Amino acid sequence: MQFYFPSCWPTATEVFESYWYFAAERQRMYFRRLAGHVAVTSDPILGGHRFTNAYRASDRVSQYLIARVIPASDANAEDIFFRTLLFKIFNKIETWQLLVRELGEPHWRETPVCKIFRALSRAREAGIAIYSGAYIMPSPSLGGTSKADNHVRLLDSMLRLELHKRWVECRSLREVYELLRGVPSLGSFLAFQFAIDLGYTDFVPVNEASFVVAGPGARSGIAKCFPAFDRRPEDLIMLVTQEQDEQFAARGSNFLSLWGRRLQPIDCQNLFCEVDKYARVAYPGHSGSGRKRIKQSYRPSGKPIPPPVFPRSWGIDTTSPISVVPAFSFVG
Repeated sequence: MQFYFPSCWPTATEVFESYWYFAAERQRMYFRRLAGHVAVTSDPILGGHRFTNAYRASDRVSQYLIARVIPASDANAEDIFFRTLLFKIFNKIETWQLLVRELGEPHWRETPVCKIFRALSRAREAGIAIYSGAYIMPSPSLGGTSKADNHVRLLDSMLRLELHKRWVECRSLREVYELLRGVPSLGSFLAFQFAIDLGYTDFVPVNEASFVVAGPGARSGIAKCFPAFDRRPEDLIMLVTQEQDEQFAARGSNFLSLWGRRLQPIDCQNLFCEVDKYARVAYPGHSGSGRKRIKQSYRPSGKPIPPPVFPRSWGIDTTSPISVVPAFSFVG
């Protein structure tokens, strides 16, 4: 198998070939679903397991945040900061919908945190999962009776300390990250993820190309692609982002960008995490995190994807036609 690397690239394994194949095919799957295709891939791994989209903002939870959570508040930095982080702490659409049903649209000054906690407690007592399994947020020690109680108290304390006022003064993604990194129980990975989410708003539209933090899944994927890599994983993610056009072209891959928007470092970071999962089945001999299987299987819902919505600062015109090729025959 032939690999294409600039001279600065470290020695790679075949998993790195899958990185570019995965990115291209996962993006085609997304556009095929938007176009209403029934068969979106013939790859048995991609078709049988749950993976995120090539672009983070295209994912179901991010789309709900952009389309339903952020714009529903009254163009108010305090409320948008509160609503965005309340949604993302639990990272579960159903939890947000539960709160809206019971309390109305959440607003910091109008929705007492004690009512939020009681609504979540009733859900937990009824056996309803209120957290997503996408990532684990440690519980701060704030005197609460449960993890959810402490998380709601944490968010309330962030507003009382007027972090939202410091947020709107930030001028870069790194500055937003550094602000959130100082919050108890928000490690580097979650602080970065939340900084990206806040960047979807109109208050502090950030340049996603300027900064990235590698999460544990991405680090595992990088280890499978480059076993001898001994530099910061963020350096490699930036290199992948910069070289993406050459990498796709070298493989003869017609990558379908997001209506002209190239993959950003956050997307390339996520793709390393996803190819780590993909390689557990496709290339089980490569070590990374040590996990041997993909946890979540996928069953098509048959429901069409709603028309996508992206941050206004991106200037994406989703009405522009996309030429979507049918699912090709997979050769394993």
